Amino acid sequence: MTDAHCHVSCGDASVRELIVGRDFFGLHPWECLSGVHLPGDVEKTLREHLSENAWAGVGEIGLDRLKVKTIPPAMREVFETQLKVAVDMGRPVVLHGAKCWGQVVDAVRRSLNNASLNGNRVTFLFHGFSRSDGLIPDIVALNGYVSVGPAILNDHAVNYRELAKKIPADRLLVETDRTAENAAACPSVSDVIAKLAEIRGIDASALEAQTDANADKFDILLQK
Repeated sequence: MTDAHCHVSCGDASVRELIVGRDFFGLHPWECLSGVHLPGDVEKTLREHLSENAWAGVGEIGLDRLKVKTIPPAMREVFETQLKVAVDMGRPVVLHGAKCWGQVVDAVRRSLNNASLNGNRVTFLFHGFSRSDGLIPDIVALNGYVSVGPAILNDHAVNYRELAKKIPADRLLVETDRTAENAAACPSVSDVIAKLAEIRGIDASALEAQTDANADKFDILLQK
């Protein structure tokens, strides 16, 4: 099975993990709140990491309104700079868009419209997506995938569970978003698959096979 987004390993060799800092490089939007990261420096560093790691993607990058009411210009500039690098180099991207997914979708669309893709079809993972299903057609049109996380285990997350039912099967991934801080309490990716399968009314083994196949398509460069 595949954990499509985590920050540290669960230690289970049977789980394929796409880890930030190993399989993906990028500056998280929270790291842009200090204003000390200049787009030019971020671009140089990211291009160096990707040049040294031909299999690596870009992420987790994006915009965030959890910590601020208004997105600061520096956060937006750094995000758009990293998007440009990812598109230029044809690398898969993990996106963050808490409380501003519409703006993230718009930024991705602009980046693709402004780019010369040289035959590359860039893939995007909308990590932790929790907005209404109205954006899903836009995400699919951008060659995007949507990952479902541990929130699906919350019986009170009625809207999230309804959203999880509407993600197209060929665009569906699962994740834990495991970090060093939450590792001890973090549900396993098998827990997420089991509940998601129940909610979607399919067999868990079939869902596991589908999400593994989707992960292969999303991160073709990362298969080492």
